[in-house]
Amino acid sequence: MVTTPAPSKAKPNAFLKILFKIPWTWVITFVYLAFLLILPIAALLTKAASEPFESFWKTGTSPIALSSYEITFVTAFAAAAVNGVFGTLIAWVLVRYDFFGKRFLEAVVDLPFALPTSVAGLTLAMVYSEKGWIGSLAEPFGIKIAFTRLGVWIAMMFISLPFIVRTVQPVLTELEKEIEEAAWSLGASKWQTFVQIILPPLTPAILTGVALGFSRAVGEYGSTVIIASNTPFKDLITPILIFQRLEQYDYVGATVIGTVMLAISFVSLLAINLLQAWSKRYG
Repeated sequence: MVTTPAPSKAKPNAFLKILFKIPWTWVITFVYLAFLLILPIAALLTKAASEPFESFWKTGTSPIALSSYEITFVTAFAAAAVNGVFGTLIAWVLVRYDFFGKRFLEAVVDLPFALPTSVAGLTLAMVYSEKGWIGSLAEPFGIKIAFTRLGVWIAMMFISLPFIVRTVQPVLTELEKEIEEAAWSLGASKWQTFVQIILPPLTPAILTGVALGFSRAVGEYGSTVIIASNTPFKDLITPILIFQRLEQYDYVGATVIGTVMLAISFVSLLAINLLQAWSKRYG
């Protein structure tokens, strides 16, 4: 009697096996990042890629676009660099000293986080205009702050300062004061102690804060549009130029300039992150 072998069960798909082994936290993270970051960026790049290269190059490297790149990135880097110094100093004061009004100062540092950028721009324009509290003091010396590139720089410093302070502050809190005292007991001066003992562990945090402040300043729109005159080749930054193109229904031009800005921002942040990694390894 010939027996018919029972049909073999189909083996589960190898892909499904791998899929079911992926932790659910990874799936949620990927889906969240895909909808929030990856898909919008992919849509921007796809739209820009549909444009012929000659037209893309002509729009992305037009004189007004090149001027806006220079104003945006150079001014943002200058603002982040200055805040890197003074933000570290403010964090030092908040961590190492107790004084009357410390809680108030802590709240003031966080104010740019909560304050609408348009309100910040209006406030800065009033203070730094020719008739403002600070602008009126600089006007007799021929220095005009509001509605100039200098005003854009101040607005960028205002909105990026908290990133440096809040990044450096936790690292300063964790530093052991006994190490400094040991250095002093061995004859090191306060300056030598700061440079050789305190600064090395602080450097990665400072660079991180500078990178965060730089990226925030590059994308700023609300405050700069009010305190600047938005004049091409003078103080027109790229985010405002993109908005102007959208108002003119030049969606392709806005997409191209946005893509170029995205590429420059990515390269700049990558360079800062590499510098941060180098400082952690060799600092």
